[in-house]
Amino acid sequence: MRAGRQTGGRGRMGRSWESPDGNLYCSTLIRLRGGDPLPHTLALVAGNAVHALVAPLCKGQARIKWPNDVLVDGAKIAGILLERAGDAIVAGIGVNVAGHPTGFDRPVTSLFAQGAPEADAAALQVRLAELFAHWLAIWRAQGLEPVRTHWLLNAHPAGTPMRVVQPDGDTVEGTFDTLDRHGMLILRLANGESRAIHAGDILLI
Repeated sequence: MRAGRQTGGRGRMGRSWESPDGNLYCSTLIRLRGGDPLPHTLALVAGNAVHALVAPLCKGQARIKWPNDVLVDGAKIAGILLERAGDAIVAGIGVNVAGHPTGFDRPVTSLFAQGAPEADAAALQVRLAELFAHWLAIWRAQGLEPVRTHWLLNAHPAGTPMRVVQPDGDTVEGTFDTLDRHGMLILRLANGESRAIHAGDILLI
């Protein structure tokens, strides 16, 4: 399902998501089945699909930021929000196509700004649906590991400094190490210890 624009778009941690005309705002519903990997790991499925959509169109380097933002040269170009609804997961995806908001405390970009002026939201939705179906099929047939492996290939590299603002407001800093077998972020602390991050807002330092 795709909307031309949104009046109440929102992102992680309750943030608003500006939704002008010309960008891609879409969602898909995944009915959970017995034997599926853990539902929250659909964030990695979505991240892989969105990265594959935007990376070939950008003059800069596209990277996935845990759990499922896509950045180009450090500027956010796409965001994903997963929500549970009974036995289903709704994955909402927003991609800055024709433009991007300004005045944020973090850099933001769009496909237009990245050298893809002909990018069209409707056509991108069709391609995104194909990519999402591809990674969803792998997730179901082969489990999380191939999805996780591909995600790591296209994510911020190991050793990237980051700050994590956890849901309770606590902040922890360290460097990105890896994802564990359940898709949790493993942060390497300054004292050499590792900490598993289950949820939080990631700031690349």
